[in-house]
Amino acid sequence: MPEKILLIDDEAKITRTLKLYLEQAGYKTVSVQDGALAMPAFHHERPDLVILDILLPHQDGWEICRQIRSTSRVPIIMLTAQGEETDRIVGLELGADDYIAKPFSPREVVARVRAVFRRTQGQVQPPRMLEAGPVTLSIEQHAAAINGTTVELTPIEFDLLATLLQHPGQVFTRLQLLENTQDAAYEGYERAIDQHIKNLRAKLGDDARSPRYILTVYGVGYKFVS
Repeated sequence: MPEKILLIDDEAKITRTLKLYLEQAGYKTVSVQDGALAMPAFHHERPDLVILDILLPHQDGWEICRQIRSTSRVPIIMLTAQGEETDRIVGLELGADDYIAKPFSPREVVARVRAVFRRTQGQVQPPRMLEAGPVTLSIEQHAAAINGTTVELTPIEFDLLATLLQHPGQVFTRLQLLENTQDAAYEGYERAIDQHIKNLRAKLGDDARSPRYILTVYGVGYKFVS
């Protein structure tokens, strides 16, 4: 069965173009052009990935992202206006896995979709259970816990934590973490890792000013210590 992608964008030209390229790449697509229809479509279609525009009639992408993340860890790629850094940061804080600025190449969207699916489905299987101090990660169940309490992570947060836990004490640059979580390095998006790390720390109860688990190595990147 091909993976199903839900396109949520009110620009008919963008929707038609993305459907064409994604279906040529072997994916099944469904689309809605009104924010009010997004969640009914999400629950009915049960997509494997969502491509979500921010500016939509009746309900914006931020609220749709919040509602999806309240019940699901399905990957979300957000579409943002060119150069709107604030939009990208807000999207990452809400749990989006990636973002693409308009105008964009449809081929880039297909490449990003493939990268997200490779990341979330896993072509190379790491150890089934990772543990460092009070933090445990079950690869098989895609579940994380701290001191036995379940922690809900987005796919990219899960992969970041898995990378760090597999090599406790090793320093990873932002670019290395990006490569390990997206299968391709986009230098212009390295700083997105900072936002994902911030979100991950918050979920682990880690104080960014004095972290216990994920440490910042200034001028280099991040490492996990138990």
